[in-house]
Amino acid sequence: MIAPPPVEPICVKVNDAARMIGVGRTKLYELIASGEIEVIKLGKSTRITTASLHELVMRQREPK
Repeated sequence: MIAPPPVEPICVKVNDAARMIGVGRTKLYELIASGEIEVIKLGKSTRITTASLHELVMRQREPK
């Protein structure tokens, strides 16, 4: 039997998001405050959408 492919999460914890893009928590919170990264509040928990992380990386790759 073949296992299904792993599912990419829609959102991740702050520490995981920082690790995914290779920055520290402080820099990630700066990106959140500037509106460059989208966050979701689930009760008291803050989650970062993986789509916004992908978009941030794509914006940084584009020539200015």
